[in-house]
Formats: sequence, C-alpha cells, structure tokens
Amino acid sequence: MRKGRTYWDRSGIGYGYFIMEVDIGRIHLLTKALEHRAGSSAVTEQVLKNSNLSKSTIAPPATTYSAHSEALFVRHACDALDDITFGAYAGLQFVSASSLTAYISKYSRDLKQVMENTTRFHGFIDPALAFSLRVSGNHAALEAEWKDPGFSRYHRRTEFLLFAAIARMRALTQVKITPIQMRFPHTVGRHETAFSKLGGFPVIFGAEKPEIILTLSALEQSVPTYDPALRQHLLDHGENLLAQAPSNRQMLRAKVEGLITQSLPGTIVPADKAAEQLGLSARTFARRLREEGTSYREIVEDLRCDLAQTFIKNGLVLTEISYALGYADQAAFSTAFKRWTGQAPSAFRKRVEHPISH
Repeated sequence: MRKGRTYWDRSGIGYGYFIMEVDIGRIHLLTKALEHRAGSSAVTEQVLKNSNLSKSTIAPPATTYSAHSEALFVRHACDALDDITFGAYAGLQFVSASSLTAYISKYSRDLKQVMENTTRFHGFIDPALAFSLRVSGNHAALEAEWKDPGFSRYHRRTEFLLFAAIARMRALTQVKITPIQMRFPHTVGRHETAFSKLGGFPVIFGAEKPEIILTLSALEQSVPTYDPALRQHLLDHGENLLAQAPSNRQMLRAKVEGLITQSLPGTIVPADKAAEQLGLSARTFARRLREEGTSYREIVEDLRCDLAQTFIKNGLVLTEISYALGYADQAAFSTAFKRWTGQAPSAFRKRVEHPISH
C-alpha cells in the first residue's frame, strides 16, 4: 500500500505525494491530551476532521497515519484551545513507544547510546526529521534537521516533537532530565515565557536551529532496562531494514519550500535563483513543477499564507510579519493576506485572540 503525506493548498485540495507517515500511537496520545484539556470529545472530533482524519481512520487496524495530518492536528488543537503551548504539553506526555527505534533505545546502555540510536534510526519513527548528536567540551546538543523542509512551517509540531524527546529521555532513564536549553528557530512573541514555564527549563526562540542542549553528565545517565545482547540483535535488524529500504525521491516542491524558508526573513529567493541552486535550468524547473501540479508563484503564495497565519498566532506584530515574508511594506502584506483569507490581518488577529468557550 502506498503511504505518504499529501500537501494541501488553501482550498483544501490535495496535491503532490511523498512517503511520509508516522506511528498511529502518536495521534492516540494527541487526541487523549486534547480531550483532557478541552473536556469535550466534540472538540477532538472537529480537530480530527479539520486535519483530514476521523476516529475511524485512526482506529485498529491502522498502524500509521500522515505526518502532515499530525502537523495539522497539533495546529488546529492549539487553535481550538486558544493555547499555543498545547503541542509542547502533549509532547511531555509522550512516555512509551512501540517502534523498532524505541526498543533499541530501551535496551541501550545510557542516554548517549539512546541518542546515537536516534541519529541512525529516527527515519523509522519520522521520515520528515533527522537528528544528529554533537558533543563539545562542556555540553551536548541533539540537533534536529528537516529532511522534508516543507515541515519547518509547522511550528506547533516542531515543539511537540522536541518536548516529546525530553519526555522519552526521562522515561528511558527514569530520571527527570532537565536540558540546559531547548531552542527553536521560529519566534512566538509574548508567549516565550509560557514554554519555559511549562518545561521547567529555558526555551529559546529565534535560534539558528531546533535543538536540545544537555549537560555532558546527562549523557551518562544509565538506562535501567539495558540488555546488550538484545540491543545488538535489534541493531542488526535495523541495519538490514535500512539496507533494504527504497530511496524516496523528494518532490521538487519540498526542495523549493526549503529554499524559500531558508531565504527568510526579509527575502524571497527568485525563481531563477531557486532553479540555479537546485541545478536546473529555468525551463526544466518550471516544467517539473507543472508536472507536480503547481508553479513557483503558487508555492510562494501558499507558504506565505501559511506562515502569515502562524506568525499572527505566534504574537508577532504586523510590521514584523510583513518584513519576514519579504513584503515592501505592511500595506502590501495586508492586501495579499485579504486576498488569501478574505479578511484583513487585524480581523484575523482579533478572531484568534478571542477563545471559543467549550
């Protein structure tokens, strides 16, 4: 069966396809956390619907679901609760997992081995994201990098995943691991302190990359369930799976979204420069995007629309958003936003800042 994530444009029509699915247990955790916070199953059902999911599609025998739907679920759940920290809150509830990577970690010697496993086998858990471990003289960093750059726009999902990583570290070591810092490249305006309060450690926004900074002593925390023989058996199995896995060709759209995102804030890379950076002629670049059912202009507009709404929810002022998205002034941004959504940015902000009672 073909598995993957579908991109959705502003009208809700799917386009493109790239293999991108995650374990079904994650949506079960998220729905449980949402029902607990909302106190209503009706809210959860609506958020599922808004995320192209339903209770029947995530029930057994389903074992995976779309990573894109997960990103939408976390986003819409935050909106429904009027709580930007819901993804981080749900991540902290992430205790157990049943993937091969999780079992390799369970039988590892210490947290350093757990992180080394994560860097090698995380693709089994989330093919959109890769981790790397960097150890310096006085600290260690678990750095995240998007293999599908299109997912970098989903700030709430990024927060969910990094806070979930902390929860897993604590569950595996049975010690309350407290990072020196957690860092995100996006900004959340006035909400920044809420994340630090929730986590109980400094959470920094506007950083270079998403990462978790830990003390060197944290890497030495032992895993009580360590079993070297079983770990080696699972490692061998994991290596065999990696060797047999087909190579997934990333869609051109995802690569273009990555280039545009990297050019921000303040600049949108021109189409000819994007083509050049991808090693394509302008004509081949345009043709391949047409074959995927899109164009460079449509990708730019879709990404700007999506990021604009996220930035407003993050608490950025309109002048900051206008600059970040490469507009000459706020008036030009406001005109574009009204074309996308049918309302002015100020009206959209008022709507999202007034919580809906449940």
